[in-house]
Amino acid sequence: MTNTTERFSNRVEDYVKYRPGYPPEVLRLFRDEMSLTPESVVADIGSGTGISARMFLENGNTVYAVEPNDAMRAAAEEFLAGFDKFHSVSGTAENTMLPDGIADIVIAAQAFHWFRSEETRREFKRILKKGGFAALIWNERQTDTTEFLREYEELILKYGSDYREVRHERVTDGLIREFFQHDFNTAVFSNGQSLDLDGLKGRTLSSSYMPNRSDPLFQPMIADLSALFAKHEEKGRIEVLYDTKVFYCAL
Repeated sequence: MTNTTERFSNRVEDYVKYRPGYPPEVLRLFRDEMSLTPESVVADIGSGTGISARMFLENGNTVYAVEPNDAMRAAAEEFLAGFDKFHSVSGTAENTMLPDGIADIVIAAQAFHWFRSEETRREFKRILKKGGFAALIWNERQTDTTEFLREYEELILKYGSDYREVRHERVTDGLIREFFQHDFNTAVFSNGQSLDLDGLKGRTLSSSYMPNRSDPLFQPMIADLSALFAKHEEKGRIEVLYDTKVFYCAL
């Protein structure tokens, strides 16, 4: 398996352009359930290209975006350059490089399955203020709610190198409970993308387990993906549906 810190380095452009954002209900949940205000300080751990950080920056929050991958961190710095309250940090979930008690809320979006759980929990507790919240967020792609999504899942299973091992759906409630060591709350929201063919290609290539452009399987995969799009597209677009899941509690 590719080193987890570096496995997205050659996929940054596709990640920035084609990964889904988060529905507005997520921010509403943070306000209603985790006391988020524009004055709250948020630590975004495994922040990638800045998709999740932007949601909080647009709310007026100070955000410390901690990301170990140089290419992804640089992309976030470019993507979020217009926000004065954005702070880019080279660090890991287990060693964020942040001061003690800096954050009102710590989040990990699309990233928790890469972390070492016990060490990460200690680090989250260290950087959180007393009574602060931790939240784990995923856009979980639906795999069987439409014919297209069923066939798309088959394509990923066919070409994905370590898809079964790294997919975040493997993170069970038991593993989350073990991480929080406390009762936690769960919220689920509908999310989706409407993509043209280039968008579907980019979304597929943004996943670390799919063949990249130098892989011998790349051209056969693109041929199958194009045929799948042609079979199911309506007015030149296809719908990729997600369940946005948020697991949260006060640490």
